[in-house]
Amino acid sequence: MPEQPFQSEGAIAGSGAGGAMELAAGEAQTLEPRPPVGPAPRGPQGTGPPGPDPSTAPAASADDRPRSLWSDARQDLCRNPVFIVSGLIILFLLFISLWPSAIASGSPLTCDLAKAQQGSAPGHPFGYDGQGCDVYTRTVYGARTSVAVGVCATLGVAVLGSVLGALAGFFGGLWDSFLSRITDVFFAIPVILGGLVLLSVVTSNSIWPVIGFIVLLGWPQISRIARGAVITAKQHDYVQAARALGASNSRILLRHIAPNAIAPVIVVATIALGTYIALEATLSYLGVGLKPPSVSWGIDISAASPYIRNAPHALLWPSGALAITVLAFIMLGDAVRDALDPKLR
Repeated sequence: MPEQPFQSEGAIAGSGAGGAMELAAGEAQTLEPRPPVGPAPRGPQGTGPPGPDPSTAPAASADDRPRSLWSDARQDLCRNPVFIVSGLIILFLLFISLWPSAIASGSPLTCDLAKAQQGSAPGHPFGYDGQGCDVYTRTVYGARTSVAVGVCATLGVAVLGSVLGALAGFFGGLWDSFLSRITDVFFAIPVILGGLVLLSVVTSNSIWPVIGFIVLLGWPQISRIARGAVITAKQHDYVQAARALGASNSRILLRHIAPNAIAPVIVVATIALGTYIALEATLSYLGVGLKPPSVSWGIDISAASPYIRNAPHALLWPSGALAITVLAFIMLGDAVRDALDPKLR
């Protein structure tokens, strides 16, 4: 058996240590990251990595900011086709109410008996009524009376009902009980029967007796709505915090409760506006509202009713204008209700 060359322990140890060192150096070269080209970046103090650049931080967009109920409602209304269509119709009605002569030449009181109950003619697209008056001109001028009565009555009802209802809901006690009994009495009065009784003794031919009657019988509904909204709003934490900080009752009611309780009042008042226009036409049709020579859709409908078989156009156009107007305000109120009611979101 050939002899193996003898190696000392030092040689074996040296060769093993050298191999291990070479292997460790190779692994270190493989694992160590390659240094970047150029000078090393420095932090603000000259040491450490640089901090984030504030100029490159993303800015908060408008969608991330908190939005109020009114801003959400405005965006919802702008996307609602029902609101857009009804709003355009109401704007057109307001325009012809303020400037009826812009689309209708002539006077609504100018009549010619020789043309009574005649159909449409050049310059008179709606024909003539039983007295020979131009139906188109009277329909356009009738919008002024109906819209004026509806808007003024709605403002009066909203102001009176909101003030009384807010005071009753905020203070409560005897005033709340007294107002509740008063509203019960007014709710028990039939509207048409009340109009026949109260307006039959009025001799004035202006629109103010009709507006006063509507306000007199219309404020209890708004009062109940405002009372309930104020009772709900005054129980919130921000009202209790304002009271704890020493805010007066008037400041709490006007600055904290009223802005958060007015939404249901706006909705009910918008829908009621169309109802008040229909109520004025009904009272004028019955002969206790506006009276000739005033121009009103109710008066024209009442005058055209006996000639419905011979001249249906004299009844069709003022009735259609009244129906479209009432429908536009009701649609507007429904759209506003959907936008302002958080439960429908």
